[in-house]
Order: sequence, then structure tokens, then C-alpha cells
Amino acid sequence: MASLSPTRPAPNRTETLMEEIRTRIAARALSPGDRLPSIRGFARTMDASPSTVVEAYDRLEAEGVIRARRGSGFYVTGANLPPMALADMGPQRERELDPFWVSRQSLDADPSVLTPGCGWLPPDWMPTAALRKGLRALGRADGGLLTTYGGTRGSPALRRLLQARFADEGLSLGPDRIMLAGSGTQAIDLICRLLLRPGDTVLVDDPCYFNFQSLLRAHQVRLMGVPYTPTGPDTAAFERALIEDMPRLYITNSAIHNPTGASLSPQTAHRVLSLAANHGMTIVEDDIFADFEPHPTPRLAVLDGLERVIRIGSFSKALSASARCGYIAARADWIEELADLQVATCFGGPSTLATELVAGILAGGSYRKHMEDLRQRLTRARKQAAERLAPLGITPWLMPSGGFHLWCRLPEGYDSGVIARRCMEDGIMLAPGNVFSVSQTAAGFARFNVTQLEDERVFAAIRRAMAETSNSGEK
Repeated sequence: MASLSPTRPAPNRTETLMEEIRTRIAARALSPGDRLPSIRGFARTMDASPSTVVEAYDRLEAEGVIRARRGSGFYVTGANLPPMALADMGPQRERELDPFWVSRQSLDADPSVLTPGCGWLPPDWMPTAALRKGLRALGRADGGLLTTYGGTRGSPALRRLLQARFADEGLSLGPDRIMLAGSGTQAIDLICRLLLRPGDTVLVDDPCYFNFQSLLRAHQVRLMGVPYTPTGPDTAAFERALIEDMPRLYITNSAIHNPTGASLSPQTAHRVLSLAANHGMTIVEDDIFADFEPHPTPRLAVLDGLERVIRIGSFSKALSASARCGYIAARADWIEELADLQVATCFGGPSTLATELVAGILAGGSYRKHMEDLRQRLTRARKQAAERLAPLGITPWLMPSGGFHLWCRLPEGYDSGVIARRCMEDGIMLAPGNVFSVSQTAAGFARFNVTQLEDERVFAAIRRAMAETSNSGEK
């Protein structure tokens, strides 16, 4: 029997073409002032007749969305351009796999919610005594430090300390090659503003830190993933991506990679640098977990001498996420341009209170002792976490040399997104694998924060979720 409910008529071909143009404008693939595809070119792309494209363009012009220029073509006007909704850009995912949703839920979580999927240490793992001492010292400082803007490149004292740390690695830099930023994320944002334009291709590891994906969406670039191995990116896939997609930028963690915990091997590091040089690509090396390594591993910035590599980092993971401060080390001419961008977007460098607090703690002996103790404590925590996850059939992909994450494989057939959704009902926030995967091929993995696994409720919730999904056939 035919349905009596009304049905919406299918859009005709002209409306389909108009909607395609509107979608490209909303996603910023076409920006105000950009030229639309030629009539014949768009007709070929959309498998439509040129006359249908002409009709679609004419109707969009009548709406004020585009305008014609005699002898030149059609151009986007910017009229009625909707606000840029980052969550609507890129592929749509289930909420527990969406980087924006996961970040907001973790940051805004009620204190009663357990967060074994988060990316930070608990307060009792942080050097709160040193922070309190540093804050007391700042309270006695000159009034200017408490009230004025920071310089465009940040605290000279902290930059000198960074120079000394880099020199210990074999990376000798002048002060004109280092600047401070409000955070590690802001450092990458400034670099993207300097080097990228909408539509450029950026290469990231697959899996990678999920906020790389979120930030790059805001820059309206095309994101490509390269498989990550225990020794770094798959160099054969890396080379293919450079040849086929011509990326402008590659963003990575060389040491204690997030989320896998892997570190770069010397052979992979040299191959990556050689390929980047041959294809004119710049590398951003996020070294945020450097101090968690018990023994240094290869760094692209050191091997390259900061000619094609830009190093960024921060102290939020090891010291304080409240006193946020990041840094950038790069070519002197790029630092000059980045300082201008920081003035344009922040009017000055990062908070003097934050940078002087960090500098004071790094200059004393307490930070070094804190990190020594923290590395030992984390070694025990990683081992204990692996032992407690083992009865659930959840095993580390590899055992990292440092850090607080374990990238784990679930038993065959289980989807970490489904497990995470069910655990949310019990007030447990997990980090399912596909949050980190550009290609969405990590459903069988999850990232665990070993410092957030002390509560038995986490394991009980995972065990219950696995049993329920197994019984329902929803694996």
C-alpha cells in the first residue's frame, strides 16, 4: 500500500549544483573574492550540462551569493556568508569520536567524572610546592611585572634557559631564533597562520594528537594521515603522500608520540628529513613530552639545525596547565614574522606572570628533581596499568620509554567507540582510537592515561561495557 505521508520532491539538477556551491562557500573551500570554477569545468566535474551550470550561477547571482565579472567569470561575494562552524567542517563523526566533543567533555567534566582518557596529570602528581613558592616570589616582584604587557618574544630569562637546554642537545641557537607563546597550541596556530593558506594540504601521523585535527580544521586545510609505526611514520607511505598530495607542512611528535608512545628511530628521522628537503616541505616538531624521556632519542630539529624544521613545546604537561606558556624555535626570519603575528593576534607575548613563574622553577633544582621522581613513578604506573588491563584482554601496542599514555589494542572485534559510549553512562570518559585517526582505522584501539587508572570503577565500567556489547552483538 502506498504511503499517505507527504514526500519532499527531489531537488532538480540546478538546485543540486547551487547547493554544491553553497556547501563549498560554507566550508570556506571558496572564500569571498575567489573565482568559481569555469562553467565548462564545473559541468565536467558535476556531470551536468553547461546550460544547467549557467542557470545555477545565474540564480546564485540573483541571490547575491556570487557576482559576474565581464570576461572574467563568477566570484564569491561574501554576502550572507554563515559563521564558520568548526564542528560542521570535515567528516561528521559520532560524538564520542569527535575531537571537539571529546575535548570539551574532558575539560568541562564534573569532578565526579573519571577521566582515564584525558591528557594531563592529576594535581597530586604535579610540583605544587614549587609552584606555590614561585607564586610567593612573584608576589614580591616589581609592580611592573604584575601589571604590564609581555614583550613580543617573551621573557628573556626563560628564553636563555631554553637556549641552554637546546645547547645540551647539540642545537646552538641565538636569542633571535626563540620566542615564547601563550601555549604549545598557540605556537602551532601562529605557525599555521604564517605558512598555510586555505586549501593547502597538511600531513599528520595516523593516529595523531586529536587537537592537531581540530586546529587544522580552523585553518581550512586539507588533512592527510600517514600510518605511524613503532619507529616513526611509515616512510614508504610518507614518500607517496609527498609525491601525490604535495603537503606544505608535516606536524608530528618525535619523542613519546601522542597517542602511541613511540619514539623516532635514527634511520626514520634521516629518511623523513631527506624526503622533506626533496619536496620542499616544512616540519613542525612538537616536543611537549621531551622531559618525560629517560634517555634522549633523535630529534628532527637537532638533525636539521632548524632550517626546515620548527620546534615547538610547552610546560603544561610536566609543570602546570594553569601557568600556560609555549615556545617556538625556528629560523630567525620566521621568528620575526611570527612575533608580528603574535602582536596582531594577542598584542604582545604570553603572560609575564606565567613565563617568569616557569623560568623561576626551571632555574632552581626542584624541577629537575620533580622530573626524575616523576619518570620513576610513571614507569611503575605504566607497568601496573598494563597488568590491570590485561585481564580484560586490553594490551599495549608497545610499552613506551616514558610518558603517561598507553596506546592499547582491544580484543578482536571490539569497537572502542562503542565501549566509550557505554562507559559515559557510568561517568567514565575514555579516549577511543578513532578520535586520533584521520582515516578512522583505529576502532580497535584506545588511549589510556596511566595516572588516571587508580579507581576500580574504571575497570568495572569497561568490563561491563564489553560484556554488554558482546551480548548485544554491537562489538
